[in-house]
Amino acid sequence: MITAGVSGGALYTTPYNLNISGAPGGSTTSVTAYVSSNFAHPAILILESCPINTSCTTASSFSILSTNAGAPTTVIPTPGVGNNTTNTATLGLFVANTNGAGTFSGSDSAIITFKATNSGGQTDTVTLGLNNETVQTAVRLLLATAPGGLTISPASDFSMNYGNVNGLGIGPAAGLTIVSASGGVIYSTPYLIKPSFSSFSSTTGSVKVYVSVDFVHPAILELRDAAASGGPYTAISKSSGAQSSLTTTAASGSSLTRYLGLFVSNVNGPTAFTGSDSATLTYTLTVP
Repeated sequence: MITAGVSGGALYTTPYNLNISGAPGGSTTSVTAYVSSNFAHPAILILESCPINTSCTTASSFSILSTNAGAPTTVIPTPGVGNNTTNTATLGLFVANTNGAGTFSGSDSAIITFKATNSGGQTDTVTLGLNNETVQTAVRLLLATAPGGLTISPASDFSMNYGNVNGLGIGPAAGLTIVSASGGVIYSTPYLIKPSFSSFSSTTGSVKVYVSVDFVHPAILELRDAAASGGPYTAISKSSGAQSSLTTTAASGSSLTRYLGLFVSNVNGPTAFTGSDSATLTYTLTVP
């Protein structure tokens, strides 16, 4: 599958062989192709072609497969290839990632007709059926580093490190801003929430979050959320059944900037704590 350089969707690709045989000795054969029976949803599913002897690893190597028998797409260009040869071309299926009116999920089919013509004027045709190609709904939620914010590192899960913090806000690490709070301070950083979804009737979704694994010292450290750097900051829910709402109007492919705050208490005495601690946030993207 190719996604880089593909606007509006993804390009699924597969190589296939064209076996040329039975032509008179010394002749060469060229091949063209066209979509003789197109998908019922041609705005969502589009067949593309990359000819032989081409590096078909980028989207720019592909062209839309013609739907006109009178102007087919070249697969093996003239003067053609020799007899008894196997030649590899690549077929692409572009799947649009649209949502809203006109979108589609389910099965669809198409037929491609290939025509071989040798230098002696003889021709032969074969067809390739793409039966029951199934378009599915899909969702993906990513987190990313925002300009001026802490680095978010992707792994099996995303991670962020506030480094050394204290209840007075002294010496914040690069990417952190100190915000005053009752009983301590908040170390704040911007970050990006990047929702993507495809083939839904709705053009917007919702994003929620909750603390799925809390700090060992929750009276000293607490995660808070805000829509702006200066706040107000609200404690993030610790209940999976009542998560904190970040947005109800998430658009596919659009980044949402939020501010994640780490409250650090300035308490002293027997309940104070120094040392390392960690917590986990779980985000959920829901598209109706």
